Amino acid sequence: MFKWGTTRKLSKEWIQFFFYLVAFLLVLLYGVFRHALHPNYLALLMGGLTGILNANGNLQMTKAFEKGPASITSTLIAMNSVVVVLATALFFPESIPMIHWLGIVIMIVSAIVVQYQPGNKTRFEYKPWLLRCTFSLVSIGSVGVLLKVAAYKQINFIDMLFFMYGGGLMFLSVLVRGEIMRLTAHKTEIKVATIVGFLSTIGFGCYLFALKTGPASIVFPIISLNCLVVMISGLFLFKERLRTYQLIGMATALLGLVLTKI
Repeated sequence: MFKWGTTRKLSKEWIQFFFYLVAFLLVLLYGVFRHALHPNYLALLMGGLTGILNANGNLQMTKAFEKGPASITSTLIAMNSVVVVLATALFFPESIPMIHWLGIVIMIVSAIVVQYQPGNKTRFEYKPWLLRCTFSLVSIGSVGVLLKVAAYKQINFIDMLFFMYGGGLMFLSVLVRGEIMRLTAHKTEIKVATIVGFLSTIGFGCYLFALKTGPASIVFPIISLNCLVVMISGLFLFKERLRTYQLIGMATALLGLVLTKI
């Protein structure tokens, strides 16, 4: 959806703002009607920081989509699993079988392979694109670490989502304050953001549930394979062309996923 928005010259800030607004309202309504909201300072701190980092990561990713192909961009950013796996191995007492580590390594190597551009044959702004990808990778990887800490501290995931979307919404409201005053949003941006908001709420809810019931070193790399959805969409919807080694990278990424589930 973010890539599609960039091809239509839609405001990435507006889409992010309304996306967070919709997600925030959804979590608020669910929490109120199910009496599931129990705010506390730790949830406020962890959730707010997670929301800001996630919003920044999404913005940087959207800017990277403007500079380069979505298929390669999403796979490179999926390397944020490296940040999470290293942090998990250092700070959390989880025992990971060797075959799972092998699967994780294969997925990481696959992410490296698909972004490789030989010589100067690129048809896009390589350095700005790679810089945006790196910023997004670090931000989203930090989000993963914070989500694991929240699960470890047994923070109610509804509280976490509430403050995450609230923190991101406040961060984005600063970025679009001028547009808010002029009310320059378009219907298309609002529609796209609404869809993304629904999908994000469902996705992060499942994400946090998985972290509570499974080891983070396995959960994060599997979640990172959402990049395959973007890669396939880039091929068929945006007519992006991949080299043979990049297609091989996609195949080996799937192999890595299988190994982490054995």
